[in-house]
Amino acid sequence: MTDPAAEPPTAEPTAEEPTTEEPRTAEPATEEPPTPPTLEQRRLAEEKKNERMVWYYLAYFLFGIHIVAFVMIYAVRHAK
Repeated sequence: MTDPAAEPPTAEPTAEEPTTEEPRTAEPATEEPPTPPTLEQRRLAEEKKNERMVWYYLAYFLFGIHIVAFVMIYAVRHAK
C-alpha cells in the first residue's frame, strides 16, 4: 500500500528537473527594419527561380516523351 502522508506528484518541475521551455527574453527595442533587396539581389533571385523552372519543364517534357513512347510501343505490339 502507499503511504497516505506522501504528497501527490506535482506538475511543476523541481530544481533537479530541467525545464524544456526556453526562458523568455525581452526583444531589443532598437531593432532595425529589414533593408529592401538591391537590384543585384533581386536579379539573382529571379535567375535562380527561372533556372528551377527550366529544370521542371525539362523533367515534364522528358516524362511526357516516355509516356508517348510507351503508348506507341503498346500500339505497335498489339496491332493486328
